[in-house]
Amino acid sequence: MHTVKEAAQITGLTEHAVRFYTDKGLVPSIQRNQNNIRMFDEESINWLHGIKCLKQSGMPIKVIKKYVDLCLEGDSTILQRSLLMMDHKEAALAKLEEAKQHVAHLEEKIALYQAILEHRSPDITNPGNWERIQHMHSDVFYSPPVRNV
Repeated sequence: MHTVKEAAQITGLTEHAVRFYTDKGLVPSIQRNQNNIRMFDEESINWLHGIKCLKQSGMPIKVIKKYVDLCLEGDSTILQRSLLMMDHKEAALAKLEEAKQHVAHLEEKIALYQAILEHRSPDITNPGNWERIQHMHSDVFYSPPVRNV
């Protein structure tokens, strides 16, 4: 049997994370000793490893809890667990596409900064300078609608 500290060392989680996951009901095989101290057997350590893996994939705690509950129901939930993983994969792919867009935007910004540093472009990155260059980018600056009175 392992203490919280030992379970954290074995799994690479923080002690806080181990306590948090057990408090959320994600480690169903958790045991407590006569002093109500959490104790972890090998099955509990396996649950922690599994939770860590799912959490690192970006899975929310609520979904991990659903997964744990399905696992506890047994083999009759294999299809449901598979669908849960497919849904999570789709969400991860959407986040990946979003991250790719962020990287592309940052690459454009870096190229712009390089042009500024090489004096090939005015500094259009500083909001304090935008009033002077607004004419260059009128399509992106806010202009209040004209009201017909």
